[in-house]
Amino acid sequence: MSVPRAEHPRPQFQRRDWLTLNGRWQCAFDFGLSGDQRDWPKGLPTKAALPITVPFCPESRLSGVAHTDFIPAIWYQRSFAVPPSWAGQRVLLHFGAVDYDCRAWINGTLVGRHLGGAASFDFDVSAALQPGTNQLVVCALDDPRSGLQPGGKQSSSWASHGCVYTRTTGIWQTVWLEAVPTTRLQQVRIVPDVEGGRLVVTPVFRGPLGKHRFRATLLDGDRPLTTVHAAAVNGGAVSLVAPEPRLWSPADPYLYDLRLELLDGEQVVDTVASYAGLRQFSVDGNRVLLNGQSMFLRFVLDQGFYPDGVWTAPDDTDLQGDITRSLAVGFNGARLHQKVFEERFHYWADRLGYLTWGEYCDWGMDFAQPQSVRHQQREWREVVCRDLNHPSILAWTPFNETAGHAQANAERHRRVIQETCDLTRALDPTRLLNDASGYVHVDTDIFTVHDYDQDVAAFRERYAPVDPAQPDKAFVCAADRSIPYTGQPYVVDEYGGTWWVDPAEREAAEQTSGWGYGNRPASIEEVYERLEGLTAVLTGHPQIAGYTYTQLTDVEQERNGIYTYDRRPKFDAARLQRAFGAPAAIEKR
Repeated sequence: MSVPRAEHPRPQFQRRDWLTLNGRWQCAFDFGLSGDQRDWPKGLPTKAALPITVPFCPESRLSGVAHTDFIPAIWYQRSFAVPPSWAGQRVLLHFGAVDYDCRAWINGTLVGRHLGGAASFDFDVSAALQPGTNQLVVCALDDPRSGLQPGGKQSSSWASHGCVYTRTTGIWQTVWLEAVPTTRLQQVRIVPDVEGGRLVVTPVFRGPLGKHRFRATLLDGDRPLTTVHAAAVNGGAVSLVAPEPRLWSPADPYLYDLRLELLDGEQVVDTVASYAGLRQFSVDGNRVLLNGQSMFLRFVLDQGFYPDGVWTAPDDTDLQGDITRSLAVGFNGARLHQKVFEERFHYWADRLGYLTWGEYCDWGMDFAQPQSVRHQQREWREVVCRDLNHPSILAWTPFNETAGHAQANAERHRRVIQETCDLTRALDPTRLLNDASGYVHVDTDIFTVHDYDQDVAAFRERYAPVDPAQPDKAFVCAADRSIPYTGQPYVVDEYGGTWWVDPAEREAAEQTSGWGYGNRPASIEEVYERLEGLTAVLTGHPQIAGYTYTQLTDVEQERNGIYTYDRRPKFDAARLQRAFGAPAAIEKR
């Protein structure tokens, strides 16, 4: 059996010595939450164990389990051996993501615990290892109805309905081992400086440093361009100046390779391979700029669900494929909606010149419970720190549609949003911030609204007054009790969503309660008329900075995608390209 998702899961921080643990495991459901009392950390009983394929969640068909009811706890087990060549090094156990409360044991010894269903994490398991075969046991607790854990678009009811879908429990991204030296590179921050034609690299080290030194090399493929040496000091930045700097953009997504090394005397004790793009995002009045040039955001809503894998792409090519499918119909980026996408997706976005907004899966959290807010802010910090070196991420979006929280307690809502905004800017001041997509805004660099009106004339009339010179006349969602529009870039970051199912599939779609926004069009030509008309209102408006069309693919019962759920085209790509890729009036100013 081939190993699923065998590619390296961290393209921006790669070491040579690593070993995937994806593939066949054993699992057991723990509906009574009694696994600890039954000594399951020491090993699962044979009678309770089922085969499961990791990294696919037990709700998915690709896992081989396909259990879609609630799973309060699931236990996993597999054995592994550490390669002899790793002798003398520390061994890290990495998880791409586990939903939600994860503990792991090696040979019966607890090696770590992590709360959060979206962020990546690792445990140092060196002390628990033994020669030869080792046993790994993992437990994941999951309660999406508690209000304490964010879950995004995971249904809190037994079945999928409306715009919420199949849940994800337990392991849903790659599990892997990595050999590292005791003193090593822990992480690195790479900040592009376009005006200076350089990358500013700030390393963080782990372990006793002594007289270690840090060496960073900027490469064009295998060709070294610039090398700098510095004392290995945590937080000590170095500059890699690019001769004849080449900027990253959707038109030319050029990436520099980096080789980062830690030296003890003349000996290299740690080497990490990375990459970066030289680019700058900024705002000029109500325009979004990339490298100083006005840019219109032609975005699509991407929810990152897959028919067989749920939250997990069946193959790395599926991540790449969703981007190329989007580009093929005229979009230049995506709002990654209510899900923290895996690092491999950002890698392909970087490579293909595809812009994104990184969004958190905040639905499911209860603002009235302080512990819920702490969970959200802690994990959001982990997400931002993991992904902040990707050049394709234009903005951070920690929340989506928070009107219900604002209506319940406006001051509590304001404080939660403001605290998270302050945290985000402290972690990454280089990007734009969309505090809460659609509504309710508190402190935002981009003013976003959601609007699923299917009437083109009414849509045009609603947005005609948008003008930073008269901000009080701009449309604000009825549910919004926010700060008023003050002249930021104005983006309709959800619109369209027109319901369409091919007549040959219509009967099956009705049986699964398919839906979309507005009345279902009588013909495909009516779909084109709505889509083209609504989009032309936005691209033709000299004061609107972008859009996000809903959505890239159908998702389960929601049938308003450009593509079907299994990624088949529903429309003529060339015609969509003309509509979504039309020249934007704001770029001509």
